[in-house]
Amino acid sequence: MARRGRTAARQAVKMCAAALAAFGAAAWPARADWRDDIGTFRIGIVAEPGGGNTIPGLARLTEAYANALGMKVEFVVARDYAALIEAQASGRVQYAVYSALAYATASERCGCVEPLVAPVDADGAVGIRSVLVTRDGRLPDLAAMASHRIAIAPADNVGGALLPLAALSAEGIRIARDSPFLARAASATAAETMLAGGEADALFGWEPAAADGQPSHSDGTVARLEAAGIAEASLRVLWTSSLLRYGPHAVRSDLDPEAKRRLTVFLSNLKSQTPDVYDLLERAHSGGFTPALPKDYAMALAIVRLTGGKE
Repeated sequence: MARRGRTAARQAVKMCAAALAAFGAAAWPARADWRDDIGTFRIGIVAEPGGGNTIPGLARLTEAYANALGMKVEFVVARDYAALIEAQASGRVQYAVYSALAYATASERCGCVEPLVAPVDADGAVGIRSVLVTRDGRLPDLAAMASHRIAIAPADNVGGALLPLAALSAEGIRIARDSPFLARAASATAAETMLAGGEADALFGWEPAAADGQPSHSDGTVARLEAAGIAEASLRVLWTSSLLRYGPHAVRSDLDPEAKRRLTVFLSNLKSQTPDVYDLLERAHSGGFTPALPKDYAMALAIVRLTGGKE
């Protein structure tokens, strides 16, 4: 009898515990999944010139992101980077595809964005550096610039004008855009022609570079000058800037960590697993995506601060 009493008591305790658990589940609302909080995940992208408000392969891209996140996805096509920055800063889009300077501008605008990944070239270059190139020793060193003629690209050219002036300023060498020794060319190609034809003693140009800073010689100012017939031995790079990384895919900093993880994995594997989708998403750089950090855009921030946020 005593044994049966103890068994009945244990069963009663278990029933009470189950009832309390059920009551607690009913009394407290279930914690919403981050997907429920967002509803529709919106991705902002700038329209290509002449593309209107559509982008090639939109259905395929939407499907790929929806599968990666496990939720509804919608692309928002912005007319320009200013509109895209405003959309992400206000929370209308959670994710944006930026140029380096547009990302830096967004970071300055709200401090609410962070990069996930950035593209890489097939040869491993992750960005560009500015270079100061002279021919036949016409410019002996950086300190002698003021007494020589230095060709420079138009004021809005990133690699040939914005980057060198911002990078030199960061090193304590401040050069005004209208300095008399700077010979402003009509284009980057025109600046190269000035050096080749003897109208300038040196030239601010650019070169692709890997994450470790090593240059890629497949493209850039020196490669273009050599292709134009100038002997490699007559060219000398006197100075190189810090790296300006290619523009990132960035999310709002308050996005759930699981969403960030899923997106990073998806994008990092995109080139190898679904190259057709990668080609739709990234047309300029064919080497895939690699993770990016805010510190990778220090040089972009320096340019934005030097120019007051104007690309």
